[in-house]
Amino acid sequence: MTRFSSALARRPRGVYIATGVGTALTAIIGLALFLPLVGFLAATTASTAGLVPFPVAAVTGVTLLGIVLVVGALLLAVTRRRPWLSWTLAVIAVLVALAVTVFPLVAVAVGSADRASDIVPLITDLWQRVTGG
Repeated sequence: MTRFSSALARRPRGVYIATGVGTALTAIIGLALFLPLVGFLAATTASTAGLVPFPVAAVTGVTLLGIVLVVGALLLAVTRRRPWLSWTLAVIAVLVALAVTVFPLVAVAVGSADRASDIVPLITDLWQRVTGG
């Protein structure tokens, strides 16, 4: 009588292909898109002396949450027995990675818009002082 664990049972090749493609795409997104974008935005904030805000805490929190979700989705993908479910989880991991990549750009744009609305009253006040009006 042969006994084997369900964890050691052979999975279809599609499960491993889906997980590999998902892992490769999320790594490419992280290394080729996310890291350069965050570096550029942080450098922009540093070079403008804080005029362009970079929300470090929010970006860090979203990044950590995104890593947990991506790793969880890929782990679930590799442990499934149906290739279509593994592909679905791999696509979810890639979409989460893209959302995490876009978040810093959106956060900086929203912060910059808030700063721009704060600058208009300051410029108006300065103009009134200079012109005496």
